[in-house]
Parts: sequence; C-alpha cells; structure tokens
Amino acid sequence: MPPHAAGTADGGTAAATERKVYDHVRVHGSLDPAVVARDLGIGTCETGAALDRLTRRHLVQADAADPLRGHVLPLQTALGLLDADFEARMAAEATAHQQRLAALCADIEHLTGSDRSGTAASGEPAVTVLPDLAAVNALLEREAARCRHEVIACQPGTVARNPANLEPALIRDRALLERGVRMRTLQQHAVRFHGPTLAYVAAAGALGGEYRTAHELFGRLIVFDDTTAFLPTGPGAGTSGAVVVREPHLIAYLRDIFEQAWTHATEFVDPTALGPEALEEAARDIDTTLLKLLAAGLKDETIARRLGMSLRTVRRRVADILERLDAQSRFQAGVVASRTGLLDHPDTDAAVWRRLGRAGEQTLTAALDNPDGDAPEAEQEPGRAGRGFFRRRS
Repeated sequence: MPPHAAGTADGGTAAATERKVYDHVRVHGSLDPAVVARDLGIGTCETGAALDRLTRRHLVQADAADPLRGHVLPLQTALGLLDADFEARMAAEATAHQQRLAALCADIEHLTGSDRSGTAASGEPAVTVLPDLAAVNALLEREAARCRHEVIACQPGTVARNPANLEPALIRDRALLERGVRMRTLQQHAVRFHGPTLAYVAAAGALGGEYRTAHELFGRLIVFDDTTAFLPTGPGAGTSGAVVVREPHLIAYLRDIFEQAWTHATEFVDPTALGPEALEEAARDIDTTLLKLLAAGLKDETIARRLGMSLRTVRRRVADILERLDAQSRFQAGVVASRTGLLDHPDTDAAVWRRLGRAGEQTLTAALDNPDGDAPEAEQEPGRAGRGFFRRRS
C-alpha cells in the first residue's frame, strides 16, 4: 500500500492521487509525469507533485540509466532511508555546533595566553573556573546584585520538579526587574506543560521578564550586562561548577549565539490559557519532534536529555504514540509516520495527529506537573533551590 498524502486542504484528493501514481509506478515503472498523467487521466502538475513526494519519501526510486524509469521500494527500505536522511541532518547540525564550540575553546586558549595576561579590562581574570556550586552561587549573587542593564539566559534541561525551587528564584528576578534590568530567558517547549513553571513565568512576565521556548537549545548560558558570562564546565562533567568568562570578544560571540536562538524561538505562551485546540497543537508539536527522534533510532535517555523532559515523561509519550498509531514497536511507528507524512510535513496533517490529541496532551501535562518524577540524580542537583539561572541541568 502506498502512503497517504501529507495532508492539505484537499488532502484526500492528494492521497488518492499518490495511491494511483504509486500503483502505476509499481506496475509500469514510468516516472514520466506526462505519461503517468495521460494513463491515469489526471493533471500533469498533480502527477509531478505526487511523484516528487513519493521520491522524497524514498517510496519510488529512479533507475540510474534512465531517470524517467523507476520502481517502488519496500516500506522497510524507505523507512531506513528516511532515518538515514534524518540522522544525516542531525549529524550536520551536531558538527556545526561542535565546530562553533571548538572555535570558542580555541579563542579562550588564545586569549588567555595572549599578552593581555589573561586579564579582562575590569582587571579580573578573563576566564575563571569555579569548582563547586557554592562558588557559583556566590558569584551569581554578586553579579545579579550589580547588574544594571540586561541579563540573558539559556536554560535547557529537565523541568524543575520542586515548585519550592522557583519561589526564591522569583524573589531574585523580581529585584532585577524592579530596578529596570531587562531579562530574557530561553527554555525548552516542554516547560509549557509544567504548572509551577507556568506560574513562575506569568509572575516574572508581569514584571517585564521575557521568555521564549524551542525544542532544542545550544546549552546553558547566563550573561550579565555583556561583561560576565557563566557557562557549564562541560556536559556530563559530574560537577556543579561553572566557567566564568569576562573577555569582551568571547562574550560578544556568546551573545550572537543567544540572539540567533532567540530569533528562531517561540514566544512563551501558556497553552492551557488558549483553549483545547491550542493545547492540543502544543502537545502535537512536541510529539512530532519526539517521533522524529524516535524514528532516528535514539534511545529514550537521549531523547529526554535533548527535549528537556524526564525519562518517565518520554516513556509515557512513546507508549502513548505507539498506542495512538496502532503500532506494536518503534519501527512500526516509524512506518506509520512515513506513510502518513508526519516526518515530512507534520504541520499539515492535524487530523492524523489528532489521534494523539487530548489523551496525549493530558498525559504530558500530568507527567510534567508531577513533582515526584524520576529524573536522574544528576538532573536534580542538590542545593539549587532559589538559584534563578542555574536551577536546571541539561
């Protein structure tokens, strides 16, 4: 059976056209839009578009000797090729990110070894490594107290589980905002379903705090007044320390990375305040990304880390997706996703994702609001209560 169309206003017609074109290729082996259109009695444009979609999904393949001749591929082969495409895109993004980080490290090594003697214009060290949480908190308090213009922060990672952690953070953020300091924070989409975080953002937002979300972020970062930046000591380092950067060129580079992510992020909106349809759409958006990572063969632990969700929540979502798609395995879920076009055009087939609708959204909301989640110990770092910036760990 050929796939359904990705889904448009006339998705049923497009699906029917794809089925006819798929069957024609299977029987006759022609990829010439004019020939297929003539044989099927449909428009050449519609035929060409259907062939393009089938080719893009690797369901039909042109012969090497004659691009106007071809054959259909088994669904398992098509899914494998789709997975390879997705993994290649992910690898390219990861490589670009690693290159940026490598360049940043090279800059740090060069600048700290330059004739500036590793000293910033303020007379303080250009780069300082803080070994533990106590040192980080003390310097954060100092920098927050003397900040006068702007704080930018990127906070990827699992959702904060203890609502009490957010109360002291709001006190510190309120002090900054009430003296006119601009605050902009990037978080992951998953926090939009975490009740305590919604309340925190609503309170800070009422004071002028600005918040946006994205599925994946570049890493933890805090910058005060473009003079002092806090970075994690490294992924999986097993420490709560931080790298403090005061070198102006490096801080400008970090700001550029933040601004790019901020531009492409989505304004933080409480989906529960916009009605059932918006809530369903927000949950579907997260499910789409989760399904792509699932189809790429990533483990639950990796998906949880990349999407800022607890392992328990990811497993619940995976189980719900398998159930809603009538799939017995991850592989079968990928097949269904390929056949329905969810991996190609997730935003155009709301009817398909509606099968994951309110039940999925309720599962996700309940899981994220659960203060007894099973995030690993490293993700629930002790002593973080009340630290308005490093309260999450990626």
